[in-house]
Amino acid sequence: MSNLNGVADTGVEHIRRWLEVLREDLLTARADPLPPSTWLRWLPHGVVCLAAFGVFIGGLPQLMDHGGVPFGIALLVALAHGCAMVLALWRPIPGWWASMAATVVGAFAVRAEMVVGDDDSFSWPWSSAGLIGHLFVMLLLALRVRTLVSVEALALTALVTWVLQGWIGARDYQSTGLLAVILSAVVVVLGIALRGRREARAQLEQQTTLTAEERARRTLLEERSRIARELHDVVAHHMSVISIQAQVAPHLVKDPPDELRENLAGIRQNAVEALTELRRVLDVLRSEHPAPGERADAPQPTLGRLEALVENTRAAGLTVTTEVTGDRRPLPPGVELSAYRIVQEALSNVLRHAPGATAHVTLAYGPHALRVQVVNTAPTREAPPSAGARHGLLGMRERAVMLGGTLTAGPWSGRGFRVEARLPVPAPSVTDPLPQDGTA
Repeated sequence: MSNLNGVADTGVEHIRRWLEVLREDLLTARADPLPPSTWLRWLPHGVVCLAAFGVFIGGLPQLMDHGGVPFGIALLVALAHGCAMVLALWRPIPGWWASMAATVVGAFAVRAEMVVGDDDSFSWPWSSAGLIGHLFVMLLLALRVRTLVSVEALALTALVTWVLQGWIGARDYQSTGLLAVILSAVVVVLGIALRGRREARAQLEQQTTLTAEERARRTLLEERSRIARELHDVVAHHMSVISIQAQVAPHLVKDPPDELRENLAGIRQNAVEALTELRRVLDVLRSEHPAPGERADAPQPTLGRLEALVENTRAAGLTVTTEVTGDRRPLPPGVELSAYRIVQEALSNVLRHAPGATAHVTLAYGPHALRVQVVNTAPTREAPPSAGARHGLLGMRERAVMLGGTLTAGPWSGRGFRVEARLPVPAPSVTDPLPQDGTA
């Protein structure tokens, strides 16, 4: 007996949970508007509203002429069917409830007017116009809500149809219950499939966007790591020179005082420690794969290798001209390296994205800045698609900003393109030569 009571309690608990699920899914008035179509914008909404007007216009005379329903009730039922379709565009679940309520009211109104033996029997419990309106509502519902909610609405539609036709029944009618359930099931399956397709497409677009953002972020991080490695190499070189000079300096002075020896020893010790830390950072940075064709321990390029870079680019098929203005002079290693990399990346972009174009490189040495400009003419043919489009600009801009400069890039002379960077440099120092007699 206790086992039977336990089974009964379990069954009651399952029914209670199922009713709670139904209440949460179907007893809600939350808005879930149908979004405009990608290509046709608001055309689907217009089609539904036009169909709703047709259901109203067709349902009113059908209920009155064939069903014998009084004008007031027929108007109410037909208007409810049409309004349910429009409501389902923004609130599908309340729209479904309105359609079901209109169907039940219409079915009882027609049943009250039925006459046994009437040759012109009425389709019941679903009228033709009411069935069409309800199919629209079911489709809009399946397009907007979860699959489980669509199945629940379909099950309740079938249950109401069975109660009306199979349990309550009527005297003389053309049965439409089975047809209504079958068509509702087809429409729900179609709506679920379209909804799944739309969600899959949205997820694909989101994944594509995330992939592009991740690629851009990775490109930026790799460029930053590369910049950090190059600059640390430059700093490490200077620290090595400082260490050597501090070690050699005491031997260049006869009988140097102890204070000088201690200061130079301290300078050398600090330089060695800083060099050790820099090399530890370099080891971490160099654990990444170096750029293709470039060794991690290779000396960093400067503007002295610009002509070799231009020659290599010409060998790849790009016509390049160069121009240098101002007083050409050695610049800080970081500026030289960044200027070289900007020209290198800009010419690579011309090769990738502007086939058949010509390029012109300008270096303008000013008293306070170096201006680097790379312009190219319009391409003569379409460029193949490139997954890293515009990612090179991120690295070039990062280099310029790191040095306190600026970089602009954009269209130039029609379909051409221009990259221009301004890199601050210290003013050239002017030292007066000593007189020939050695006096100051």
